[in-house]
Parts: sequence; structure tokens; C-alpha cells
Amino acid sequence: MSEKNRTEVDQLGEFGLIERISKDVEINHPTTIKGIGDDAAVIDCGEDYMVVSTDMLLEGIHFDLSFMPLQHLGYKAIAVNVSDIAAMNALPEQVTVSIAITNRFSVEAIDMIYQGIKAACKNYNVDLVGGDTTSSRAGLVISVSVTGRVAKDKIVYRSGAKKGDILCLSGDIGGAYMGLQVLLREKKVYEANPEMQPKLDDYEYIVGRQLRPEARTDVIHDLKEIGIVPTSMIDVSDGVASEIMHLCKASGVGAAIYEQKLPVDQRTFDACHEFKIPSVTPGLNGGEDYELLFTIDQEDFKKVEKNPNIYFIGYIDEAENGARMVTVGDQVVPISAQGFKHF
Repeated sequence: MSEKNRTEVDQLGEFGLIERISKDVEINHPTTIKGIGDDAAVIDCGEDYMVVSTDMLLEGIHFDLSFMPLQHLGYKAIAVNVSDIAAMNALPEQVTVSIAITNRFSVEAIDMIYQGIKAACKNYNVDLVGGDTTSSRAGLVISVSVTGRVAKDKIVYRSGAKKGDILCLSGDIGGAYMGLQVLLREKKVYEANPEMQPKLDDYEYIVGRQLRPEARTDVIHDLKEIGIVPTSMIDVSDGVASEIMHLCKASGVGAAIYEQKLPVDQRTFDACHEFKIPSVTPGLNGGEDYELLFTIDQEDFKKVEKNPNIYFIGYIDEAENGARMVTVGDQVVPISAQGFKHF
């Protein structure tokens, strides 16, 4: 291939690359219900659907071992994958974990990673059933695949949102991003003066949101108990703005959200003030909160309006209106995805 025909990956971006890869993929088996394009693949396994997802965490890209405890890393590797299963309105059942390590990792260090993995498996009632181990020449890599199960009439895709549906969030947003800012700042202080110890006592909540997030399987249980099946759903890994745009694209709709309705915890707000960052910025674009963004039919609102785990941030509209936000000052501004870019 000549250089003049070369296309750089960053010209496409992560989702452009996924679209290009999936363009000519053929589905040959009737048991494959949903392939590329949602939080997880869906496979017909008889009475129920099996959902399958996989993710990789790479040192230097997804985590920094200068401030990420190995136990937390193992826990997070499971939690972020379980979150994808929850986004299909399913519950996880099995995981496999593959790990690539350099010779700087001792057996004891690997034990610590797996302590976190096993703790997460216990918390989410997931079986660790296999994986692979290999060597790496440059950093630590953890790859997790997870399977889950859901009744066929309860499966939820990104593509089911319709005009009039209510946009909901399962929890507060922006905390993980601000926790990362605190950790990066303290890392710089330490590098400038190794005698200085990190000052994290006042940031326990937001640092925890970054280092040890939780998948919201509890919300899936809550919705099941009250008889609600969301019309669409996605997990918040790349930022609320990005995820809203994914829902709109998959469902062929538009959306309106209200800035004053975005759930930002006071501790996140305080950190934003300290870093001189408008709280709406990490709220919309921070990512890694692993909350669930979903839509419900208006008829279901009464069932959940008093649920403390669910925040109502807007509604679904016609596609021609696009995705937009009504600010505190009643200005209407378009939403653009400015979250984490992989390429």
C-alpha cells in the first residue's frame, strides 16, 4: 500500500472504525440475534437470550499504575464489563479474564489483581470460568469477556427510544472525571517532590468513582421488581453527551435534556469549582461513571418518580430536532460528543 493511499485511524475515530469493520460482516446463524452495534451481542439460547460483551484495559491508556491499586484494577476490569450486560437489561453470569504481563510483575502482584477480580465476581454473582495468560513487552493488558442472560421479552437495545419517552439516569455523573483530575494533579506534585504525600482525604468519593466504579445491576433488579422494561438503554462509559447521541442515532430520534436536571454530586461540584471547570463539562463529557442512561415510556413515570436511584433529565423528540440541551439560562445548545477518544 502506498503512503498516498494511507488513512490514519484517528481520521475515522473509534466508532468510525467500528462502522468500517462491521460494514461487510455477514450473519450466518439464526441464533445470532444482535451483532456489532450495541453494548453487547445477543444470542438465542432457547428460552432466554444470552448477551456477550468484551473489553480490554491497557496500561497507559485506561489506567495508570502510579495511582491505581492493583486490587481496584482487577475489580474495575470486571465492573466495566458487567455494566455492558446491565445496559441490555440483563444480569451477568460468567466471565473469562485474559491477562498479559511484563517481567516487572511478581506473582504477588498478580495475586493482588485477582483478589480484586474475585471480589467483583462475588459482588455481582458472576462465575470466573477461564481466560488466558501471556507475556507482554510493553505494559499490563487485561481483557475480560462476560456473558449474561435475559428473558426474550425483557431485552433492551439502544434502538428502542421513541418520541415522548423520558430520558433517565441511574445516578450522578462527572465524579469519575474529577477524581481523575485530582489523581493526575497529585501525581505531578509527587513527581516534582517525592517527599510530598498525596492529599486525597477530601476527595474520597470522586477518587473512588474513578478507581473502583460499580456497575448498576441494582437498578436492573429495581426495574424488574416494579415491572418496567426501558425502551432503550446504554451505559455511560464515554460521557452522557456521547451516549445520548448513540441512542438518538440507533433509534432515529432527537433528544432534549435540561442542564439543571443533570445529577452532579456536591463533592463533584466542589472539585469542579476548585479546578475552575464548569460542572456541566464533566457531567456531559467526563465518562467512566458507568451509570445507566435509559428511556422509559411516559406511562411508566408514576412507577419510578419517587425512586431515589433514578434521575429524569429530559425527553426524546423528533430526529430533525437533533440532540440539544436547555441551559440554566434557557438557551438551547446542540449536544456534541467530547468524551474520551480512543484514537
